[in-house]
Amino acid sequence: MLSTFTVLEPFFKYHGLGNDFVVLDRRASGLDIDAEVARELCDRRRGIGADGVLVLLPPDSPGAVARMVVHNADGSVAEMCGNGLRCVVKHAVERLPERPPSVVVDTGAGALTASLQYRGAEVVEVTVSMGPARLLAAHLPTGPDHGPFVDQPIAGVRGTAVSMGNPHLVLFDTDPSRAAQLGPLLEVDPHFPERANVEFCRLEADGRITLTVWERGVGITQACGTGACAAVVAAAILGRRPFDQWVEVDLPGGALQIRVAKDLGEVHLRGPVQFVFEGALPS
Repeated sequence: MLSTFTVLEPFFKYHGLGNDFVVLDRRASGLDIDAEVARELCDRRRGIGADGVLVLLPPDSPGAVARMVVHNADGSVAEMCGNGLRCVVKHAVERLPERPPSVVVDTGAGALTASLQYRGAEVVEVTVSMGPARLLAAHLPTGPDHGPFVDQPIAGVRGTAVSMGNPHLVLFDTDPSRAAQLGPLLEVDPHFPERANVEFCRLEADGRITLTVWERGVGITQACGTGACAAVVAAAILGRRPFDQWVEVDLPGGALQIRVAKDLGEVHLRGPVQFVFEGALPS
């Protein structure tokens, strides 16, 4: 029983390449949800069913359309979600009186700018400026001499740690078919004090990256925007993919395009977003 909701509070379902979310637009009330409610809403048998809940709250930054809070399916809160951000942008923009070329959304990783592609009045694709990638952060392990953790041994595999506002461990030499086996173990590896999202990558001869992501607090998902960004960042710093060019990342739900600046100061993510349905939550 979703007892924290008022009678018939509206909800909206969106997905980015199958990575699906319940959106609650609470910009008027400013009230977030708790972990129990997030788990109830994400339950695919007893709730709406989703990989996460995205709560829109009043923005902190001047000119931003909303502040996005990302609740994972297990009730934990994530700093950022690239697919979720595209869903929030579509939801917010399609409720504006005019269709702007870009908007700003506040996130746990800072204020991020999104550019929009329309089909008529409908937002069909969003390019997000994801901010910088970091190789040194409080939620990442360090490598030799307290430097970046790049192509280092961890729990019997080799990986590279990347922060996209949230922590990632990127693996290139581990078969993606092992994601369900190794993902839950690597997520809670003690090297990552706030747990890790784990990317299992296969580098294709035509330049694409085939990617399976074990998401922290969720499990294997159809797509992960920050995971795709982290994968291309790691591939670029290892010299296995170019900087400053769009790289296609193929996930189970479809393809994203990622571009990484050589100084890691800006990572761009481009991909589609779709509305699924809307409904109302009982009290």
